[in-house]
Amino acid sequence: MTANQTAALQAFLPGMDLPAYQAPSGFDEMVEADGSLRPRWRPFMELLAAQPPGEMARRWDRGLRLIRDAGMTHTAPGGPTDGTPARPWTLDPVPLLLDAREWGYIEYALTQRATLFNAVLADLYGNRALLNEAQVPPALVHANPGFLRPLHGVKPKDGTFLHFYAADLARAPDGRWWVVNDRTETPSGAGYALENRLIISRILPDFYRATEVQRLAPYFMKLRENLTRLAPRPIDNPRIVVWTPGPYNATHPEHAYLARYLGLTLVEGEDMTTRDRRVYLKTLEGLKQVDVIIRHNGGGFCDPLELRGESTLGVPGLVEAVHAGTVTVANAIGSRLVEAPAFMPFLPALCRRLLGQELVMPSLATWWCGQERESRYVRDHLDDLVVRPAFNVHAPPIAVNRLDAKARATLLADLAARPWAYVGQEAAMVSTTPVWEGGRLTPRPMIMRVHLAAYGDSYVVMPGGLTRVAPPGVDDQPWRINADRDGGAKDTWVLSDEPVAPITLLRDNAEPPRRGSRDLPSRVTDNTFWLGRYAERCEDTARLLRKACMLAAENGFGEPELAVVLSVMAGLGHLPVEEDYSEPTVQEAALRILLSINADPEEPLGLVANLANLRRAANAVRDRLSVDTWRVVTRLCEAPFDAPGTRGPLDLETPQSQLDGLIMTLLALDGLALENMTRGLGWRFLDIGRRLERAHHVLDLLSAPLIADTADIGPALDVILDINDSAMTYRSRYLSLPSPAPVLDILLSDESNPRSLGYQVALLAEHMEVLAPDQAFGLRTEEQRLMIRLLASVRATDPRAITLDPKPEAGQIALSSLLSDLRDGLSGLGHALTLHYFAHAVETRADIAGHPDLESAQADHAATLRPPIHPIPPKPESAPVSPQRAAPPSPPAPSLAVPGPQPEAKA
Repeated sequence: MTANQTAALQAFLPGMDLPAYQAPSGFDEMVEADGSLRPRWRPFMELLAAQPPGEMARRWDRGLRLIRDAGMTHTAPGGPTDGTPARPWTLDPVPLLLDAREWGYIEYALTQRATLFNAVLADLYGNRALLNEAQVPPALVHANPGFLRPLHGVKPKDGTFLHFYAADLARAPDGRWWVVNDRTETPSGAGYALENRLIISRILPDFYRATEVQRLAPYFMKLRENLTRLAPRPIDNPRIVVWTPGPYNATHPEHAYLARYLGLTLVEGEDMTTRDRRVYLKTLEGLKQVDVIIRHNGGGFCDPLELRGESTLGVPGLVEAVHAGTVTVANAIGSRLVEAPAFMPFLPALCRRLLGQELVMPSLATWWCGQERESRYVRDHLDDLVVRPAFNVHAPPIAVNRLDAKARATLLADLAARPWAYVGQEAAMVSTTPVWEGGRLTPRPMIMRVHLAAYGDSYVVMPGGLTRVAPPGVDDQPWRINADRDGGAKDTWVLSDEPVAPITLLRDNAEPPRRGSRDLPSRVTDNTFWLGRYAERCEDTARLLRKACMLAAENGFGEPELAVVLSVMAGLGHLPVEEDYSEPTVQEAALRILLSINADPEEPLGLVANLANLRRAANAVRDRLSVDTWRVVTRLCEAPFDAPGTRGPLDLETPQSQLDGLIMTLLALDGLALENMTRGLGWRFLDIGRRLERAHHVLDLLSAPLIADTADIGPALDVILDINDSAMTYRSRYLSLPSPAPVLDILLSDESNPRSLGYQVALLAEHMEVLAPDQAFGLRTEEQRLMIRLLASVRATDPRAITLDPKPEAGQIALSSLLSDLRDGLSGLGHALTLHYFAHAVETRADIAGHPDLESAQADHAATLRPPIHPIPPKPESAPVSPQRAAPPSPPAPSLAVPGPQPEAKA
């Protein structure tokens, strides 16, 4: 290094002997025992020393934005059920560096270990020679909840039970690697490792280019290739799906990311069904047979018929299909059996018995208490060991020497009563690695998760992994690093001895072009539909709130325009309907309550609750959204009114700027859908949801003249034009104050106005025509017939003939009756869409149309449909809490008879 580089290096690491980097006793990944840099770290540190002051901080600010925009979180964006908010992914900008020679040892050792576990699973779910020969104690299998008896006798294709495997590795003080945990059920972390790599390579591109880092793409290419080979059917393009438990699972963002990266369909249990011992995907085009399932669901939850009956995540009949060999599940259901910590002490002998080899990489020293001698040893050395559940790799270990007397006595009693349920493990220390903190490097304890995938008759290892580091104040015991949710992650760079060529997952140019999606599940269209509805509902509510706040700020209380807005909000269920909103004191109290309700996430009709519903719907279809669209959804999460307990609820002083920002973000979401989404079924249902919701909103606004006094008709018309963003259209056409007939023409009949009812109905009719399959005998679908009637009603209505009088004269049309009929038609359309598309579980109507007995087939089809997921009653609607469940009814709004002080929103 030059003198200037050395000086820069000393600024944050004074001296090449690194006296400021106080590595604890033991093994440090960057620093030798004598304080010098390890050879593999020197090129990286030279580049780091060459950076100008503040450059790393600037780069990492960009990295934090990338993490936020990508939506990387420790918990699902929808929020866990315990109310803990999602936290951004904690990533360190300095990677962990490993040289090629050491990585070669890790590859060899873990490939042997994965092969061993696959052989053990094949035996224990097959002829059970290990049990017959007493190589494995019976209690180790039959007391293990990971052993699923209904899967005994399954013979997966090529004899592969373990398609994916991961191991948590820690380095001992002498530099040797240990296996701390085995992950054979649903190994997670590969997607996070890939995202880590993409982010670090973008903020440190010069470091990445100058360092020969082995790429991750070849691993995923081989993984994808092997999945294709697993298809039971001899077809060129098998249907492969990624099965996630759903958006409430903590690793759902990773599932969505991997599905998008690999070009696979992300599904949930409700998206699949079984027929004739085969698994099918429920799509809008009918049932499509599934060949390979990448499973992220716990084995016991996969089939409520054969396994856990209370499971709502599984696919009834899946186990039978697996036995029939018509579908390949990766990993095989029941593979959790061998990841139990109790298996660790038996692995050396099993390796000699099944592979004829010595186990290359040892496990952390473990004693299973189901054996008398081992149980006695654990009891005699409790203060030197940690105790873990024998069959749950996810349960945190118990440091007995840190327990109080009562907890210690309880543990000892349970250990004596159920010794087979526990293991004792060595309280080992692990190595440390540098972490960027406050502008300098600090050593932190670490463990590294390495991922393997089956490939041919062996395994391929991802050249890198997910490295976890302990948070400040946590000691260097591996189980504390793994269990602590406040720790961070690091990218892992495996250095190569040879130049590394860039590789991508771009497909072969020989593949023919293809448009549209073959595998659009009904659940996806359901959530996409509600994403459109929630987005429009949030915008409509925000516009009403903004108008109310503007009127109060500009004119004070007591004006008829504000009374109109409050009455419309009352009609939507936000306020009492029977109140007189013309009184100034009532208006002020009503507005305060209105803002408080809409800032309260516990109010199902409120703005914040609908924003949460929007995020949940977006998260459920995250793999279908572009990066920019997801960024807009992320921005909605950061709205200042989104966290009433931390940033303050909406109030009378500052709501307009907050609502303006929200409306602009929602308009950006609408613009992305309009300009960036391909016109496939996903976009079509998103737009249907928007148009249906906006049509309801127009009808809500048109009801304002009905509830206004005769003298206030003019102000009511002014308000509804402004809220519906049509005031300029009216002024450009007419040189007079608003009157009923022209306003009704603009908002009801004018199909050139994107905010009118006629425009929405015309677009909905167009969507129904595109969705309709070819019908036998020229029959139209129910949705088409509904839209023909709705469109004819709107087009045939003369705005001049509409009267506000509920008892019209001859030749006149009562506005109230017209609005009621239109609402019924829109609600019927929503119900028909739910019945025909979102509850789709059998053959499509196109298949029924070709049935020799059409009426019988239609009757059979109707009998098999489940009730609609989203019943759409006439307005006002209760916003569903999630795209699958209707919300509980809204509590009655508080009385406004006596205005009081401004209420506080619930935290």
